[in-house]
Amino acid sequence: MIDSRRKKTLNDNDKLSGKYVLYWMQAAQRVELNHALEHAVQLANSKKQPLITVFCLVNRYPMSNLSHYRFMIEGLQEIETALQRRGIAFSVIQETPMKIIPELGEDASIVVVDRDYQRMQRGWREDIAERLDCPLHQIETNVVVPIETVSQKEEYTAGTLRPKLHRLLDEFLAPLKIQRIRKPIDDFGISGIDLNDCDKVLRELKVDGQFEQIVHLKGGTSQAKKQLKYFIKQDLQFFADKRNDPAEDHLSKMSPYLHFGQISPVYIALELQGISDLETGSFLEELIVRRELSMNFVFFNRNYDNFECLPNWAKETLELHSFDHREYVYSYKELEQAKTHDPYWNAAQREMVKFGKMHGYMRMYWGKKILEWSESPFEAYVTAVKLNDTYELDGRDPNGYAGIAWCFGKHDRAWSERPIFGKVRYMNNKGLKRKFDIAAYVQRINGSE
Repeated sequence: MIDSRRKKTLNDNDKLSGKYVLYWMQAAQRVELNHALEHAVQLANSKKQPLITVFCLVNRYPMSNLSHYRFMIEGLQEIETALQRRGIAFSVIQETPMKIIPELGEDASIVVVDRDYQRMQRGWREDIAERLDCPLHQIETNVVVPIETVSQKEEYTAGTLRPKLHRLLDEFLAPLKIQRIRKPIDDFGISGIDLNDCDKVLRELKVDGQFEQIVHLKGGTSQAKKQLKYFIKQDLQFFADKRNDPAEDHLSKMSPYLHFGQISPVYIALELQGISDLETGSFLEELIVRRELSMNFVFFNRNYDNFECLPNWAKETLELHSFDHREYVYSYKELEQAKTHDPYWNAAQREMVKFGKMHGYMRMYWGKKILEWSESPFEAYVTAVKLNDTYELDGRDPNGYAGIAWCFGKHDRAWSERPIFGKVRYMNNKGLKRKFDIAAYVQRINGSE
């Protein structure tokens, strides 16, 4: 049985009759350590009904490109095989949840959905909860500790969230028992997409970003676990000291898998048990504290993807300096095409556009320079969000929105006042040169192109 703090009933419906239990999989795209799936299995067994699982593949998902969809479909292929082995029917339907889930919900005794925090996904769940006749259970499985269990408000910084999280970790860092389905079913009469030919699926999808990047990672839980194993063996020992060095790539590369819900943060944390805190401390800080701070931010701040999300001091100081002289001003197109005077920024932008990723430290520098080189802080914010969401494989994610907001003063303190930035923290290329062999980073990106 899952911890009740992970569960939230989204409507007051009491209709319990039906032909099956429906699991609407959306944010947690995995079979392993998926609390929503196991809750659905438990309900199906208690009702002596089959469990059917549906994933809605939405056309023209905002800011998406073909690489995002390919990575996701590769993961869905694994899910289909894994659920079939467990006797759970699975169908991927190319339609919006608002159309499919209420239709399937007519014959369901109960619907279970995983939890997401962003505006559109929350809107889906709220809308569908009203249109169902049966109960809708939402299960929180993509964080270690449920966000409202940790805090009932938007936290100011990681420093205010960290002690609240750490008090609860031992209660939630636990394996999840896989249950056997008692009434297996292979098919439920709804024909979905044939996932065997990924290229064919991509050709038939409607995608605004009709381009593919050179993505060196393949989607799916098995691939996530393989990459995690490699990171633990090869790079974890260097992570604490070298994680900020773009010239030496010792990062975990877990963010795309976490973004698509293809691996659980609980699974990752459990895999690190038994390794010294000296090696794991910095990584767990990012995996749990920083990541779940971003979830807290997106959930409690409805303006999470625009300038209005910033604390008052940051908005006021940036507005005060919005008319300051800027030595360089670039248009969106110039930034998108990496046509600036700064070879380090250009390399970071090219890395993102070409490969769907950017080194974490360079993301901070990248965002700060967009603020410095745009006509206004408001324009800069729009540009940063659009570029990030369009080109990052892990874009359109709370972590990305929190990272951009940090570049504009969120989750930070006021610093010494200066032109353009006001009291927002400043970064320059002298810091890159002083701390790292930044020329080696540029050479690596240019060489890989």
